[in-house]
Amino acid sequence: MLQLLSKSVYILRRTMTRYLVTDPKYGFLKELGLISENPGLFDGRWGGSGKIIESISPANGKVIAKIREATPQEASNTVTEARKAWPQWVSLPAPTRGEIVRQIGVELRKNLKPLGRLVSLEMGKILPEGIGEVQEFIDICDYAVGLSRMLPGNIFPSERKNHALLEKWNPLGVIGVISAFNFPIAVYGWNAAIAMVCGNTIVWKGAPSTPLVSIATTKIIASVLERNGIPGSVASMITGGSEIGQILVNDQRIPLLSFTGSTAIGKQIALKVQERFGRSLLELGGNNALIIAQDADLEMAIRAAVFSCVGTAGQRCTTTRRLIIHNKIQKEFTERLITAYKSILERIGDPLDDGTLYGPLHSEQAVNEYMIAVQEAKESGGTIEFGGKRVDRPGFYVEPTIISGLSPKTKIIQKETFAPIVYILEANSLEEAIAINNGVEQGLSSSLFTKNIGNVFQVNWIGPHGSDCGIVNVNIGTSGAEIGGAFGGEKATGGGRESGSDAWKHYMRRATVTINYGNELPLAQGIKFE
Repeated sequence: MLQLLSKSVYILRRTMTRYLVTDPKYGFLKELGLISENPGLFDGRWGGSGKIIESISPANGKVIAKIREATPQEASNTVTEARKAWPQWVSLPAPTRGEIVRQIGVELRKNLKPLGRLVSLEMGKILPEGIGEVQEFIDICDYAVGLSRMLPGNIFPSERKNHALLEKWNPLGVIGVISAFNFPIAVYGWNAAIAMVCGNTIVWKGAPSTPLVSIATTKIIASVLERNGIPGSVASMITGGSEIGQILVNDQRIPLLSFTGSTAIGKQIALKVQERFGRSLLELGGNNALIIAQDADLEMAIRAAVFSCVGTAGQRCTTTRRLIIHNKIQKEFTERLITAYKSILERIGDPLDDGTLYGPLHSEQAVNEYMIAVQEAKESGGTIEFGGKRVDRPGFYVEPTIISGLSPKTKIIQKETFAPIVYILEANSLEEAIAINNGVEQGLSSSLFTKNIGNVFQVNWIGPHGSDCGIVNVNIGTSGAEIGGAFGGEKATGGGRESGSDAWKHYMRRATVTINYGNELPLAQGIKFE
């Protein structure tokens, strides 16, 4: 059954060796089994026959490896094999599935640092964030183990004599997961760990620009599954672009498709999945705001804003893109923020190097979109308070950028630019700030900095007339959600929820069960039909 996995990705060993194996800096690739002197490691079991794509290092723009994609037929075959493996997987008791997911977490712990380094190499985020992303997968495995012994049902009182009214949750089958480049392992982990303990199998299509992370992660999971006598196709992977993604979108054997990406693409996917009466779990764009009230602790607020604005070079869906500041402290806050940004530029560098605090954008396309957004902001009357230029060094580096002087309704502010650009906006009151926060089509993450508890409850920031986002924070930034709560947003963010709380329900179907254990046949609502 591992042949299913093998039909997904093919690494040209010699090509990758030529680029990387001579540099000790990349020794972690051998630890992850991506480079070997044994040609048998790449004997075709992990092979596809589609076109060749390149994995590019954002730090220097050079090719890391060349990967062969799956063909559409191979992608469909992958779904077939995942479906074949489902009866064996779902027949295991949930705690047994949880035990296997626990072992996956153990293997991820063993590979925490090399896998984290691979994330930094291929995606471009700094090493502490790369390691932290792998830790998220480990944490959700721990969470899923507990969930496997707590999956609930309900017993309701029946109005009919000698009847039992129950509610039972059952797995869906094969879950499709399409994840994005900015979190090439964590988002898959959120889906996979929960879906697997619920009794589902997985077909994962990671971003085509981060295939090595997908390969290394799948190899770890497959090794655990096979060690337990379970087919590797329980956690399958395919590599490719939109053409391959469409296979998952349109396949009726996939009752749930989880998609992380842009709002525009998510909308198209949702319509296509709905046409076949499937379900979609959408984690789409964010246009997140951090509100600074007049009484805020400015030191805390500055620290939170810096990470939320420039962490992962602005490539988080929860990145702060709008700073809404009370007009009486706007000047002081902006000046302090500019000072903090200057210190960030002093620690720009290779994301794998110790001490680097700010890394590159993921691709040349991302750099181009950054430059277009800066130019549009200037043409709309904005003032560049800091940054706004490409950094003169190899790779895809740009300056973190602060822009002021624009109305909240300006077109460029209303859309999400996946780059380290933040817009300074003023408000005369918290009520006005909340209206600005809510005045965009996205509704993912939001934060308020205040010392006044009345601003939280009396003005009702966290209530029905406060933030309309799925994530509502107080005195922390917009980024860095914990796995225990449900992650996701409202409006054009898609409405999906992943990770903790009751997000597991997405991967299950509800059955209302009525059992008559008597010898009469009464009808509900007292209806007589005799």
